[in-house]
Amino acid sequence: MLSLDKIYHAAYVLKGVARRTDLIAAPNLVGEVGDLYLKTENLQVTGSFKLRGAYFRINQLPPEELGRGIIACSAGNHAQGVALAATQLGVRSIVCMPDGAPIMKVENTRRLGAEVRLVKGSYDDAHDEAVRLQHETGATFIHPYDDEDVIAGQGTIGLELMDQLEGVDAVVVPVGGGGLISGVACAVKSLKPSCKVYGVQAAEASAMAQSFRAGSWQASEAATTFADGIAVKNPGELTFRMVQKYVDDVVTVSDDEIAAAILNLMERQKIVTEGAGAAPVAAAMFDKLPLGGKRVVCVISGGNIDVNILSRVINRGLAMSGRKVTLAIKLTDKPGQLQQVSGIIARLGANVVSVDYDLSNPDLPISSCTLRVGMETRDQAQIDQIRAKLVEEGFGLV
Repeated sequence: MLSLDKIYHAAYVLKGVARRTDLIAAPNLVGEVGDLYLKTENLQVTGSFKLRGAYFRINQLPPEELGRGIIACSAGNHAQGVALAATQLGVRSIVCMPDGAPIMKVENTRRLGAEVRLVKGSYDDAHDEAVRLQHETGATFIHPYDDEDVIAGQGTIGLELMDQLEGVDAVVVPVGGGGLISGVACAVKSLKPSCKVYGVQAAEASAMAQSFRAGSWQASEAATTFADGIAVKNPGELTFRMVQKYVDDVVTVSDDEIAAAILNLMERQKIVTEGAGAAPVAAAMFDKLPLGGKRVVCVISGGNIDVNILSRVINRGLAMSGRKVTLAIKLTDKPGQLQQVSGIIARLGANVVSVDYDLSNPDLPISSCTLRVGMETRDQAQIDQIRAKLVEEGFGLV
């Protein structure tokens, strides 16, 4: 299995290629974790940690294999890492990507020099097409996670963060196929066995978490999450063995919790991250792990989020954190009702942003209507206060 020496060798190869990303303090990001730090791989070259593993893997190929070119499959971040590494090393590259991959990631992969082939379906369908092309062309397949050289490259993150911060108690890492956490955990546990390493998956793409719990490799039938960087149905077999050996626990977070973490990172830390990158922070925010009183590092794995997705994520995050709400109120359709409702909302400090009357509900008396009021609020406590006051004043909430 992967050795610490190989990770140090990868770090040497990556000097001048991959950035030594900053480790920044985030003391106010999560209330229960007072000593929290962020390893900002979202600021890495290509906007993701994936360059590390891709470059080291391609760099280790003999000249005859380089001459036949390389093939990869990716939802976006590995694609960009492979494209840049191959271009810098003068190698032809083909990358198969699922047709639902974010447009920004597809275009960036092309811009970095790879030939992109879009494949209908999920990441796993793109993987199958890449394997078919590899057999057809004789090119070398660069696996995004289930490869020792790739894992060694990702493990350089663990070396850096242990060098950047003394007394680390826990490292929290997003998990898709398992390449990142395998490398980081190997490095961290080799340097400090007492340090906890935790993995975080999306709840609807949780094959590694299920495998970890069962104690045997398992695939899932679906991987449905907007966090495309960790939307993997088939975890690696090598990475699963490494997770079993080095990782203390793997937990899951919902897409809504990830959205709230993205919003929190933007507002409090001025950091833009994609869904996968925010998953560790979501786990800390929503008490998925025993992190109280510990010195914790969350690995922010990437920042390549499509701006169209980002706007939806912000709205979902606002709703999840009690910052935005729509209440439906049953009214008798007579003068003064709207004024009374808006007066209650104003006195309690919320801001009305939308108003809509619905007169068509057949379940209400013909003299009644449903008033939908959209509001900007401080938090869930303020929403609860408004609800209670409306009920107290005789209004019915739908």
